[in-house]
Amino acid sequence: MGDSNVNLPPGFRFYPTDEELVVHFLQRKASLLPCHPDVIPDLNLYPYDPWHLDGKAMAEGNKWYFYSRRTHSRITENGYWKSLGVDEPIFSNDNNNVGMKKYYAFYIGEPSEGVKTNWVMQEFSLNSDSSSGSSRSSSKRRTRSKNDYSGWVICRVYERKCDNDNDDDGPELSCLDEVFLSLDDLDEISLPH
Repeated sequence: MGDSNVNLPPGFRFYPTDEELVVHFLQRKASLLPCHPDVIPDLNLYPYDPWHLDGKAMAEGNKWYFYSRRTHSRITENGYWKSLGVDEPIFSNDNNNVGMKKYYAFYIGEPSEGVKTNWVMQEFSLNSDSSSGSSRSSSKRRTRSKNDYSGWVICRVYERKCDNDNDDDGPELSCLDEVFLSLDDLDEISLPH
């Protein structure tokens, strides 16, 4: 566990749902609106290896949260983030598709020769409907809002535990998360006939 960059009152935890990350935090950031409390820092992820995020990103338990600009290069000093090829839509309470969640695994070494680690990143982005709907309602001074939507993402980074000792300190993954994270190992799965 690391120090978070914000002093939450005793008893409060930062434990947002996927929808809350997209609707409350990312939409406001991309629209250049203030977010209270302003707890998620801006961080250029890609110069940092995941184990160097402590003290730089918003920490809650063994998860780190931060805003970053979307980029195609996901190479760090010691490795790279590789897409697991899974996009999961994020829906609001009223069943509107408000964003996407992409999964990445961290590999140590050079691209295409790296060794997979237990580090996982979930990258949350807004969909084009969210950006166009919001930019229409914004003032003319905020004509860059649509560009900001396509540029900003929120990242949640954590290290998966490999052991099966039901440790409460491990990341809490939903059944869908487990399925998505296992999709890169499809060649090892044999299906019944």
